[in-house]
Amino acid sequence: MKRDIRIVGILVEARANRAPEVQEVLTRYGSRILMRCGIPDPGRERGIITLTMQAGEDEYRSMESDLQRIGGVTVRSVSLGEALG
Repeated sequence: MKRDIRIVGILVEARANRAPEVQEVLTRYGSRILMRCGIPDPGRERGIITLTMQAGEDEYRSMESDLQRIGGVTVRSVSLGEALG
């Protein structure tokens, strides 16, 4: 299966309420996540998560769909190209 290196941005509104659901989804795809960084948005009740993933298009789309089923979660990404090896 072809895998790409992908940078993913996740914006979580009302993060205190939604964090457990978001964490559950990210844990399911943990074997594809190379790096994760999360910060609260100062002065707002939202969080920003950035991921670097090595995943096939179908794996990424499945994760994106699972995250977007959670109300108040926005997902955007860019593929940097095919992963080596």
